Amino acid sequence: MKEQLYMIPLNDAVNANDECPFCFIERQIERDLMDFALGSSASYMERDVRDKTDRQGFCREHFHKMFQYGNALGNAWILKTHYMRMLKEYEKQIASYDPAHGTKKSLFSKETSSQNPVTGWVKERENSCYICDYYKEHYDRYLDTFFVMYTRDESFRSRIENGKGFCLTHFGDLVAAMETKLPEKERPAFYKMLTKLEQENLERLYEDVAWFIEKKDYKNQDADWKNSKDAIQRGMQKLKGGYPNDPVYKMKK
Repeated sequence: MKEQLYMIPLNDAVNANDECPFCFIERQIERDLMDFALGSSASYMERDVRDKTDRQGFCREHFHKMFQYGNALGNAWILKTHYMRMLKEYEKQIASYDPAHGTKKSLFSKETSSQNPVTGWVKERENSCYICDYYKEHYDRYLDTFFVMYTRDESFRSRIENGKGFCLTHFGDLVAAMETKLPEKERPAFYKMLTKLEQENLERLYEDVAWFIEKKDYKNQDADWKNSKDAIQRGMQKLKGGYPNDPVYKMKK
């Protein structure tokens, strides 16, 4: 199958021979967005970008990574205008709720919640992140591309079936997605392949971690490490996704 532009990220991820191709893509998108919002191109000064970051804000994890990334002035500008928006929302939410008369409808939510509107607003803020939301918006497209390539590209299918599987989070997403992205008759074979692949690779990680422990025994000090030197970080990734051992991603100067 001839490679199209939209296939490149998945092909690159699978060719990286990572513990999970979707983790690989997620990390790349995260880094691209930090470069875009805070990098030397100064996109944070562009009005449409700042409108989005002001409205969506960032989660705790990405604020942490943005601080580590560098560009204190860029972070300060993003924070300043985000605070301006937040303070206006805060004042409206505080004024919308009278604890003496029970819960009122939130100004920012279409439905009345059992929570008071102030608590509801804080929860909405906690669940909103410019970087996380961008990935969520595009993730379904990557799942679409995965199933198109898996069903039509023999080379891609072979690399998946002989690869390292997926982290459990993305494995679960693939099981859910196959119900809408594959014809019914093709689902049993895909499910059988996917679950067998995942079990083999979970067992592989178990063996790597187990041998890491055995290698620490003085009796095995001269034995080969096999594939266990980085078993801890790979084992963590397989269970929860992400890259526990990644160095801090810094601004390119």
